Amino acid sequence: MARYTGPVCKLCRREGHKLFLKGQKCYTEKCPVDRRSYPPGQHGPANSRRRKQSDYATQLREKQKVKRMYGLPEKQFRSLFETASNQSGVTGENLLVLLETRLDNVIFRMGLAASRNQARQTVRHRHVEVNGRVVDIPSYIVKPGDEVAIRSGSRDLLSVQAALEARTRPDLAEWLTIDEGKKIGRIVRRPTRADIPLAVQEQLIVELYSK
Repeated sequence: MARYTGPVCKLCRREGHKLFLKGQKCYTEKCPVDRRSYPPGQHGPANSRRRKQSDYATQLREKQKVKRMYGLPEKQFRSLFETASNQSGVTGENLLVLLETRLDNVIFRMGLAASRNQARQTVRHRHVEVNGRVVDIPSYIVKPGDEVAIRSGSRDLLSVQAALEARTRPDLAEWLTIDEGKKIGRIVRRPTRADIPLAVQEQLIVELYSK
Protein backbone atom coordinates (compact mmCIF):
# COMPACT_ATOMS: atom_id res chain seq x y z
CA MET A 1 0.00 0.00 0.00
CA ALA A 2 1.31 3.49 -0.83
CA ARG A 3 2.35 5.84 1.96
CA TYR A 4 -0.38 8.22 3.15
CA THR A 5 0.11 11.75 1.77
CA GLY A 6 -3.16 13.40 2.83
CA PRO A 7 -3.84 15.81 5.73
CA VAL A 8 -2.04 14.40 8.76
CA CYS A 9 -4.42 16.10 11.22
CA LYS A 10 -7.10 13.69 10.01
CA LEU A 11 -4.98 10.82 11.28
CA CYS A 12 -4.74 12.44 14.71
CA ARG A 13 -8.50 12.96 14.81
CA ARG A 14 -9.12 9.37 13.71
CA GLU A 15 -7.02 8.04 16.58
CA GLY A 16 -8.25 10.65 19.05
CA HIS A 17 -4.69 11.59 20.07
CA LYS A 18 -1.94 13.93 18.95
CA LEU A 19 0.49 11.89 16.85
CA PHE A 20 2.94 14.81 16.39
CA LEU A 21 3.15 14.36 12.63
CA LYS A 22 3.60 18.04 11.76
CA GLY A 23 6.80 18.69 13.68
CA GLN A 24 7.03 21.92 15.68
CA LYS A 25 3.51 23.00 14.69
CA CYS A 26 2.13 20.24 16.88
CA TYR A 27 3.78 21.89 19.90
CA THR A 28 2.97 25.50 19.08
CA GLU A 29 -0.47 25.33 17.44
CA LYS A 30 -3.82 24.15 18.75
CA CYS A 31 -4.45 20.77 17.17
CA PRO A 32 -7.75 20.00 15.38
CA VAL A 33 -8.10 16.95 17.62
CA ASP A 34 -8.58 19.37 20.53
CA ARG A 35 -11.28 21.32 18.70
CA ARG A 36 -13.15 18.37 17.22
CA SER A 37 -12.81 15.33 19.41
CA TYR A 38 -14.46 12.94 16.98
CA PRO A 39 -13.25 11.04 13.88
CA PRO A 40 -13.16 12.85 10.50
CA GLY A 41 -15.83 12.31 7.85
CA GLN A 42 -19.57 12.80 7.71
CA HIS A 43 -20.19 9.94 10.15
CA GLY A 44 -17.56 11.09 12.63
CA PRO A 45 -19.86 12.74 15.20
CA ALA A 46 -22.31 9.82 15.04
CA ASN A 47 -19.54 7.25 15.52
CA SER A 48 -18.25 9.15 18.55
CA ARG A 49 -21.58 8.51 20.28
CA ARG A 50 -21.58 4.79 19.61
CA ARG A 51 -21.60 2.17 22.31
CA LYS A 52 -18.35 0.83 23.72
CA GLN A 53 -15.95 -0.50 21.07
CA SER A 54 -15.32 -4.21 20.71
CA ASP A 55 -12.00 -5.69 21.85
CA TYR A 56 -10.92 -6.06 18.23
CA ALA A 57 -11.69 -2.40 17.47
CA THR A 58 -9.70 -1.28 20.52
CA GLN A 59 -6.72 -3.40 19.50
CA LEU A 60 -6.90 -2.20 15.91
CA ARG A 61 -6.99 1.46 16.91
CA GLU A 62 -3.95 1.01 19.16
CA LYS A 63 -2.03 -0.64 16.32
CA GLN A 64 -3.02 2.06 13.86
CA LYS A 65 -2.01 4.77 16.32
CA VAL A 66 1.53 3.42 16.77
CA LYS A 67 1.94 2.59 13.10
CA ARG A 68 0.92 6.09 12.02
CA MET A 69 3.00 7.74 14.72
CA TYR A 70 6.16 6.15 13.30
CA GLY A 71 5.00 6.50 9.69
CA LEU A 72 5.22 2.84 8.70
CA PRO A 73 3.09 0.95 6.17
CA GLU A 74 1.31 -2.20 7.36
CA LYS A 75 3.72 -4.68 5.77
CA GLN A 76 6.78 -3.08 7.35
CA PHE A 77 5.08 -2.75 10.73
CA ARG A 78 4.02 -6.41 10.68
CA SER A 79 7.56 -7.45 9.75
CA LEU A 80 8.92 -5.56 12.77
CA PHE A 81 6.37 -7.28 14.98
CA GLU A 82 7.49 -10.70 13.75
CA THR A 83 11.10 -9.77 14.48
CA ALA A 84 10.10 -8.63 17.96
CA SER A 85 8.16 -11.83 18.64
CA ASN A 86 11.25 -13.91 17.79
CA GLN A 87 13.39 -12.05 20.31
CA SER A 88 13.65 -12.95 23.98
CA GLY A 89 11.70 -10.81 26.41
CA VAL A 90 8.30 -9.11 26.20
CA THR A 91 7.12 -8.89 22.58
CA GLY A 92 5.32 -5.55 22.97
CA GLU A 93 8.35 -3.88 24.53
CA ASN A 94 10.64 -5.42 21.91
CA LEU A 95 8.45 -3.90 19.20
CA LEU A 96 8.64 -0.40 20.68
CA VAL A 97 12.42 -0.70 21.11
CA LEU A 98 12.80 -1.71 17.46
CA LEU A 99 10.70 1.27 16.42
CA GLU A 100 12.73 3.63 18.61
CA THR A 101 16.09 2.39 17.30
CA ARG A 102 15.22 2.92 13.65
CA LEU A 103 17.62 5.45 12.16
CA ASP A 104 14.89 7.92 11.18
CA ASN A 105 13.48 7.90 14.71
CA VAL A 106 16.95 8.34 16.23
CA ILE A 107 17.51 11.43 14.06
CA PHE A 108 14.16 12.76 15.32
CA ARG A 109 14.91 11.94 18.97
CA MET A 110 18.28 13.70 18.71
CA GLY A 111 16.50 16.85 17.61
CA LEU A 112 18.11 16.86 14.15
CA ALA A 113 14.69 16.82 12.48
CA ALA A 114 11.38 18.41 13.41
CA SER A 115 9.38 15.24 12.73
CA ARG A 116 9.91 11.60 11.88
CA ASN A 117 8.80 12.31 8.33
CA GLN A 118 11.45 15.01 7.97
CA ALA A 119 14.02 12.68 9.55
CA ARG A 120 13.11 9.97 7.03
CA GLN A 121 13.67 12.42 4.18
CA THR A 122 17.00 13.53 5.66
CA VAL A 123 18.20 9.93 5.74
CA ARG A 124 16.98 9.10 2.25
CA HIS A 125 18.74 12.16 0.80
CA ARG A 126 22.04 10.76 2.11
CA HIS A 127 22.67 13.46 4.71
CA VAL A 128 23.30 10.97 7.53
CA GLU A 129 26.29 8.84 8.48
CA VAL A 130 26.48 5.93 10.90
CA ASN A 131 29.97 5.17 12.16
CA GLY A 132 31.45 7.28 9.37
CA ARG A 133 29.55 5.61 6.53
CA VAL A 134 26.58 7.08 4.68
CA VAL A 135 23.33 5.21 5.42
CA ASP A 136 20.25 6.08 3.36
CA ILE A 137 17.91 3.44 4.80
CA PRO A 138 15.45 4.94 7.34
CA SER A 139 14.67 1.48 8.78
CA TYR A 140 18.33 0.80 9.63
CA ILE A 141 18.50 -0.36 13.27
CA VAL A 142 21.19 1.36 15.30
CA LYS A 143 23.00 -0.39 18.14
CA PRO A 144 24.63 0.73 21.40
CA GLY A 145 27.95 2.42 20.63
CA ASP A 146 26.94 3.54 17.13
CA GLU A 147 27.77 7.12 16.17
CA VAL A 148 25.11 8.92 14.16
CA ALA A 149 26.01 12.19 12.47
CA ILE A 150 24.90 14.64 9.84
CA ARG A 151 27.43 14.56 6.99
CA SER A 152 30.01 17.34 7.06
CA GLY A 153 28.68 18.78 3.82
CA SER A 154 25.10 18.81 5.09
CA ARG A 155 25.53 20.36 8.55
CA ASP A 156 24.25 23.75 7.39
CA LEU A 157 20.90 22.35 6.22
CA LEU A 158 18.16 24.79 7.19
CA SER A 159 15.88 21.97 8.36
CA VAL A 160 18.54 20.65 10.76
CA GLN A 161 19.36 24.12 12.09
CA ALA A 162 15.69 24.95 12.62
CA ALA A 163 15.05 21.66 14.45
CA LEU A 164 18.00 22.21 16.82
CA GLU A 165 17.02 25.80 17.54
CA ALA A 166 13.36 25.02 18.25
CA ARG A 167 12.67 25.49 21.95
CA THR A 168 9.59 23.29 21.81
CA ARG A 169 11.36 20.13 20.64
CA PRO A 170 11.24 17.06 22.92
CA ASP A 171 13.94 16.59 25.54
CA LEU A 172 16.83 14.36 24.53
CA ALA A 173 16.27 10.73 25.47
CA GLU A 174 18.55 9.36 28.18
CA TRP A 175 19.84 6.60 25.93
CA LEU A 176 21.22 9.16 23.46
CA THR A 177 23.89 11.86 23.58
CA ILE A 178 24.52 14.62 21.06
CA ASP A 179 27.08 17.31 20.29
CA GLU A 180 24.79 19.94 18.77
CA GLY A 181 27.70 21.97 17.42
CA LYS A 182 29.15 19.08 15.43
CA LYS A 183 25.71 17.48 14.93
CA ILE A 184 27.05 14.13 16.06
CA GLY A 185 25.19 11.80 18.39
CA ARG A 186 25.87 8.44 19.99
CA ILE A 187 23.73 5.53 21.13
CA VAL A 188 24.66 5.12 24.78
CA ARG A 189 22.58 2.02 25.47
CA ARG A 190 19.57 0.08 24.34
CA PRO A 191 16.37 1.92 25.28
CA THR A 192 13.93 0.37 27.73
CA ARG A 193 10.16 0.77 27.90
CA ALA A 194 10.61 3.45 30.55
CA ASP A 195 12.69 5.48 28.06
CA ILE A 196 9.93 5.53 25.45
CA PRO A 197 7.49 8.40 26.15
CA LEU A 198 4.48 6.95 24.36
CA ALA A 199 1.02 6.66 25.90
CA VAL A 200 0.26 3.36 24.17
CA GLN A 201 -0.75 -0.10 25.28
CA GLU A 202 1.57 -2.27 23.23
CA GLN A 203 0.03 -5.46 24.65
CA LEU A 204 -3.12 -4.71 22.62
CA ILE A 205 -1.02 -4.84 19.43
CA VAL A 206 0.40 -8.21 20.49
CA GLU A 207 -3.12 -9.51 21.11
CA LEU A 208 -4.29 -8.26 17.71
CA TYR A 209 -1.49 -9.93 15.76
CA SER A 210 -1.77 -13.11 17.84
CA LYS A 211 -5.35 -13.83 16.70
